[in-house]
Amino acid sequence: MALDDFFTLTPERVLAAAEVGGRRATGSVLALNSLENRVYEIEYEEGPRLVAKFYRPERWSREAILDEHRLLAEAAEEELPVVPPIDLGGGATLGELAGSDGGAILYALFPKARGRAPEELDDERLRQLGRLVARLHIVGERREAPARPRLTCDSYGAASVRLLADGPWIPLDLAGPFRRVGEALVAACRAAGLDEERPIRLHGDCHKGNLLWGQEGPFFLDFDDFLHGPAVQDLWLLAPGHDDEALAQRALLVEGYRAMRAFDERTLRLVEPLRALRILRYAAWVAHRYRDPAFQRAFPDFEEHSWWQREIADLGEQLGRMSRAS
Repeated sequence: MALDDFFTLTPERVLAAAEVGGRRATGSVLALNSLENRVYEIEYEEGPRLVAKFYRPERWSREAILDEHRLLAEAAEEELPVVPPIDLGGGATLGELAGSDGGAILYALFPKARGRAPEELDDERLRQLGRLVARLHIVGERREAPARPRLTCDSYGAASVRLLADGPWIPLDLAGPFRRVGEALVAACRAAGLDEERPIRLHGDCHKGNLLWGQEGPFFLDFDDFLHGPAVQDLWLLAPGHDDEALAQRALLVEGYRAMRAFDERTLRLVEPLRALRILRYAAWVAHRYRDPAFQRAFPDFEEHSWWQREIADLGEQLGRMSRAS
């Protein structure tokens, strides 16, 4: 299976895929931190280093990945700070590494982005980020990406609850409590009107960990979770807390955003429903990938009683937070 080849991807295969356009690698391959995909920094005998991204098989179709590449190209044309993939030859941005059983691992090469992860965002940086997110959304609303998913109560919430409650990961005595609190959260998200908002193409995972700050300012990384959803999704993740400081930061992000694109401040009511769906989706993401040895190393207690007790408690706390806000 291509997935087995993905789990055992060797430096030799990485280098063979990365030597395109006459480039010759030195043999230096640095594995970068990524659980979802396999990502490597490649050094070449001549020219700048590139980053090779091998997409996890069975997650995205070829067309879904090309939808991501098209958004990056559109954003780059508007001089937005993104990192689109390079041409692998003949205008193609997506390569194919043959699997042992006739399947394939899809990959792309990206310029190496240089910068630092932002530690603290002052008021002006928050306004600047708000403006940049708005500009990205102006590009995002121009057309759809047919092969990409939509962030809905069903796709992120109900589907996650079913996957987890029906699977082998939750101890039997906790499966019922998990299902009840999960279904209650999904119902609360529906009642908040999350599915009624107009979806546009979004970054989808726009938190500080997917930003770098370079000499010319910030730029966005990792559009792997790019999808359709409400605009507020890309704002609240930059200021995800519950306290007054987070509320003030969100206000500054919105202030910057509204300088470039209209924003309905009533959609800020969706922050807690979106947080609830993210909690559910995250657990389902780990479960769906748990065959991967990298996930078993990263989440060694995922099948233990204590892990699910904490998860149910967190979901219950989130449900209470949403109830108080309604």
